[in-house]
Amino acid sequence: MLKNIFDFFIHTDTSSDPYSYSPTTAGNIALVVIILLLLIVTLAISGTGKKVHAKQLAFSSLAMTLAVVTSIYTVFEFPFGGSITLFRMFFLCLIGYLYGAKAGIITGVAYGLLDFILEPYVIHPVQLLLDYPVAFGCLGLSGLTNKSKSGIIKGYLLGVSGRYLCHVITGVIFFSEYAGNQNPIVYSLIYNASYIVPEAVMTVLLLLIPAVRSGLEEVKRMAFEG
Repeated sequence: MLKNIFDFFIHTDTSSDPYSYSPTTAGNIALVVIILLLLIVTLAISGTGKKVHAKQLAFSSLAMTLAVVTSIYTVFEFPFGGSITLFRMFFLCLIGYLYGAKAGIITGVAYGLLDFILEPYVIHPVQLLLDYPVAFGCLGLSGLTNKSKSGIIKGYLLGVSGRYLCHVITGVIFFSEYAGNQNPIVYSLIYNASYIVPEAVMTVLLLLIPAVRSGLEEVKRMAFEG
């Protein structure tokens, strides 16, 4: 029964070694519905007024759109997955900074599912979860520091570290054959750092500019005004 349900939503390519997975048409439709539901749920987890709720949905949708656009125009794409993008992770962390960790995590999970639709690279259901909804959901941890001094920088680094850990785990468990003679843990640590760290460094340098931080404070004010 469970296998039939899985096969209805996920296509398994048995010609690959190991098997690869991709969403079927029904799976894509289900994911779109889940994404919409997740964004709607954000309306219920923070804020008190309808205007705040509407703005939260608008900001979350905009952040996801910008993340998708920046994921398309990459700085560099690595052969075995992962790419250096222009501030994709920041746009998702921004929702946590604006509305707190719950809203940030839900937005990140929704984006992770959307990223799976756009660029599925899956060899195991657990790897799917860790590399897509869980990894990008971790970016919402940025909301844990949104009320502290330099909270956007601290939160960004926290969220990025969470995503990095997820990819390292899947690298060790599911992609260790690419390590060759290297230690799989060391290989996964280095490989995933090679595309996450450069983007993180570029983003932090940008966030260290006083004018940028002032601009973000104005964005935060706009996110709640009215």
